[in-house]
Amino acid sequence: MSTRLTRGLAMLGAAALCAACAKSESRSDSTAATADTTASATAAAAPAPAPAALTDTSILGLLDELNAADSTTGSMASTKGTNPAVKSFGKDMMRDHHKLRADGQALAKKLNITPAPPANDTLPATVKKIGDTLTATPKGADWDKLYINTEVNVHQFVLSFLQNAQSAATDSSLKAAITKATPIIQGHLTQAQAIQTKLNAAKP
Repeated sequence: MSTRLTRGLAMLGAAALCAACAKSESRSDSTAATADTTASATAAAAPAPAPAALTDTSILGLLDELNAADSTTGSMASTKGTNPAVKSFGKDMMRDHHKLRADGQALAKKLNITPAPPANDTLPATVKKIGDTLTATPKGADWDKLYINTEVNVHQFVLSFLQNAQSAATDSSLKAAITKATPIIQGHLTQAQAIQTKLNAAKP
């Protein structure tokens, strides 16, 4: 796995949370303290040893984790979000990433591969930090901004990961699946950025 991707896995949560902290000006002091503490803890985490290069097995494992995570936070947004665009986006994430995950699992079965992330995988810990912060943040405009800012960062990271995975994958059907998924993730990013712009422009 490239150094850039390794650092991305370790810093994804911090980047998402810090972006939300910087752009959510009307948040309460207690909420700010929670997010800032979580972001600081993530940023301060010791870097993991350099993992082995990506393989078809680890690519499928990481894709499964990423799709499961975005489906879960999308489900949260569909109920906890208050802005209609945020709620709708959450439903889209829940639907699209559930399908992407199912497609990946079907491909793994076809290839007789048991998806497994690389050693020293930091993604589960990062996902947990993001989920814990979304859970702890009160429902309202600040939560909507936190979620959307996180989604922008997450999808930027996933696009970078897909680029690395496309180069590292050896099976042609896996390469084709990555090619098919890339414009879907780009579409999610574009949509999240549009919502982010509207939320940031809205009056407190």
